[in-house]
Amino acid sequence: MGNREDLLAGAKRCLYEKGYGRTTARDIASAAGVSLAAIGYHYGSKDALLVQAMIEAMGEWGDAIEKALADLGDAATPEERFVAAWDRVLESFVVHRELWAVQLEISTKVVSSPELTEAFAATQREARLGLSAIFQGLEEVPDTPEELARGAFYQSLLVGLAVQWFAAPDQAPDGRELLRGLRLVGTTVLGAPAS
Repeated sequence: MGNREDLLAGAKRCLYEKGYGRTTARDIASAAGVSLAAIGYHYGSKDALLVQAMIEAMGEWGDAIEKALADLGDAATPEERFVAAWDRVLESFVVHRELWAVQLEISTKVVSSPELTEAFAATQREARLGLSAIFQGLEEVPDTPEELARGAFYQSLLVGLAVQWFAAPDQAPDGRELLRGLRLVGTTVLGAPAS
């Protein structure tokens, strides 16, 4: 690996170990085994590097979830797939606890950081399309308003579930509760019968 890749790997380690707010440029340089100046040369700033590390880490989580959801089987009904998918997401919070802790920490900093706001805004479209594909069990989906809306729904549900799980894991809804809620909302909003 070169300095750029070492910095990215070191930044990810620091994010997991220290979080976003407590990670210094010196921490990253030390974890990467490179000079402090390398951060500015390769990424422009510590924050830009940490954002890139977070985006890459979320991509790795997406890959792990995609693999976990791939074996749900074609025989499952859409409802069974929905329940199983969200149960696997809950399991991923345990396995990827540090990643989600950092994600939630960074979410609170977006409000006061134009650099973070810009970085995360730039990834929204790709994230939504990716989530739409993952939860449908597809490799990819077309960049359409429908898929973006579907992805935005999944993204909202995902972040909301993560917050609830971190606040009180034993009270976070499981896949069945989420399906029941979805049906109830469908009844209220769309007038569809609840089943």
